[in-house]
Amino acid sequence: MIDTFLPARWENLIMANFKVSPEALKPYLPAGVKLDFYQNATYVSLVGFMFKKTSLFNIPIPLLGTFEEINLRFYVKRMEGKVEKRGVVFINETVPYKAVAWLANKLYREHYIAIPTKNSISTDNDSKRIKYDWKINKAWNHIAVNTEKDNEQMLPGRIEEFIFEHYYGYTKINDCTSQEYKVNHPRWMVKKVKDYSIHCDFKAMYGEDFAFLSNQQPDSVIVAEGSNVSVNWKRVKF
Repeated sequence: MIDTFLPARWENLIMANFKVSPEALKPYLPAGVKLDFYQNATYVSLVGFMFKKTSLFNIPIPLLGTFEEINLRFYVKRMEGKVEKRGVVFINETVPYKAVAWLANKLYREHYIAIPTKNSISTDNDSKRIKYDWKINKAWNHIAVNTEKDNEQMLPGRIEEFIFEHYYGYTKINDCTSQEYKVNHPRWMVKKVKDYSIHCDFKAMYGEDFAFLSNQQPDSVIVAEGSNVSVNWKRVKF
């Protein structure tokens, strides 16, 4: 049996990280998992990245294999015996193709929507510029960064490690049942961010519960180069 469901490349990942009250996240918390804290705080991340060379069970997806994804996620953990599994929960995931959104919702039980998106990525002698745009309610939103060109290692204990080193996805099926899946990739290299720009209508994208983020600056903005990634087909319900 083939265990790898969704091999792809994730590249040029931008994560804008906002401190939020744990109470704001509890309605979205799947049963059986707990909120994960970094330095006594809980976070949501507005994420933009490129999905490339996407396939299903190693079969390429013609015309739909490369696209932008924008999502809002938060961080959780689950104990299985003595093993701590650290993962993420998605509030919403945005892609440009209705077929991709339908397939992801059907197979993952996630919360995908399809709206127009675009990207701009360029590199010069000492900088890299990455911008993701998405259109909702007839208005373009964006997340953009200007970074150092070179990559560097993540340092232990830093916010970059906390944000990126979560390798499970958790989905709320109902109030009593949750689903777990595994995401596989190496430890990522990161880039220093020189400056950034964010324009996001959080209310339109993610609902009234997160509307306050439109008036809040992120506590950090981090960027990873990315790598090949695979998602295991096996799902665990608990």
